[in-house]
Amino acid sequence: MREPVPRKRSARLVTRHPARIRVDEEIELRTVREQDAPALFALTDQNREYLRRWLPWVDDTRSAGDTLAFIKSSQEQLRRNDGFQVSVWYRGQLAGVMGYHYWDWTNRKTEIGYWLAAPFQGKGIMTRACRTLVDYAFGKLEFNRVEIRAAAGNDRSRALPERLGFRQEGVLRGAERTASGPADQVVYGLLRSDWEALRSGGGPATRSL
Repeated sequence: MREPVPRKRSARLVTRHPARIRVDEEIELRTVREQDAPALFALTDQNREYLRRWLPWVDDTRSAGDTLAFIKSSQEQLRRNDGFQVSVWYRGQLAGVMGYHYWDWTNRKTEIGYWLAAPFQGKGIMTRACRTLVDYAFGKLEFNRVEIRAAAGNDRSRALPERLGFRQEGVLRGAERTASGPADQVVYGLLRSDWEALRSGGGPATRSL
């Protein structure tokens, strides 16, 4: 999960986005808020060793103030109409963060990033949450393409797009920074037509995983 990168302001009219998105009876996505900084930092700190292997920003997150800076940058990202970040809640517990790294309105595409704390792994939480953001990208935003990128050795992260029907489209050599140094980055892509075909055929776009 990367921090939002400033981009040129979109000329597109800003769409109003919900502060909360219900995934199912167990999972809710909530736009990150400044008052969430202490709880979100605590979750990061408690899972520091688990997360830092693949997420280089973890070592730079040393206090709730650092998490607050991330939240503020996320709020600015949304004001620029260039994506949003949400906290992932599972049965009322804060479990992780996910969101859109950017919204490319010209080319009608976006990229989704995510992280989940160790105690919540293996419950299908991020698969269900990610399916919801894919639906949002193709439905609400009317995009044509969604990407997910993951380090080649990050098997858990790579399994998610593969479950949802994304296609592996290439490998970027040394494109991702990790705790052990540069790593190859695997690029997964999904088109609106792919998603519609999966939904109509009862594929992973509709199954509960």
